[in-house]
Amino acid sequence: MADDRITWDKDKAVLLLVDIQPDFMPGGALPVAEGDHILAPVRNLMLSERFGLLVATQDWHPPGHASFASRYSGRKPLETIELHGHQQTLWPDHCVQGSKGAALHPELPWDRVAAIIRKGMDSNCDSYSGFRNNWNAKGERSVTGLAGYLQERGITDVFLCGLARDVCVKWTAEDGLAAGFRIIFLWDATRAVDPECNDQVRRDLLERGIEIVNMNQLSM
Repeated sequence: MADDRITWDKDKAVLLLVDIQPDFMPGGALPVAEGDHILAPVRNLMLSERFGLLVATQDWHPPGHASFASRYSGRKPLETIELHGHQQTLWPDHCVQGSKGAALHPELPWDRVAAIIRKGMDSNCDSYSGFRNNWNAKGERSVTGLAGYLQERGITDVFLCGLARDVCVKWTAEDGLAAGFRIIFLWDATRAVDPECNDQVRRDLLERGIEIVNMNQLSM
């Protein structure tokens, strides 16, 4: 069997941990099935010394956020509305600033993380991607500053893990690629809100040129 492990320059690589927060775990406000299954392998990655830099994103919504179904009379979670000219999924209230569910998950060694990008802080604009917010009232997707931070640190390769595979990790992967980074999507270190869409997510990523690997393909 051919060796399908991948290689990279540690000093030019970041492990980007997307929204690993209690509200996205089973029992949380917006649970991702088996979301807790990524905790042990992600912890191992964080401790492995394989990456020169660790960075996290954190969903951090004010109360009454525009993406919350509770903001709209008669609306239920997972319904869609039009917001600033684009489809917006309505979610249960989740990752509300200062709540336990919004914290970075306590089982992971966050002391190793150099920077935390908080997203979704604009009450009238959602934010899935770690690199860009969703569309605002001006019809723009404003940048979070993450791309500039990584570029100034000399990063070329972005390894992605976290939650959820079909929403925030996918959007982060696509925007990271557009910003000029090599994107390595750690498939088995993610889980999906809707597992039925896994095949479509995989096709979308591969068609864009994003690398999809499992953790056992990472060189030591």
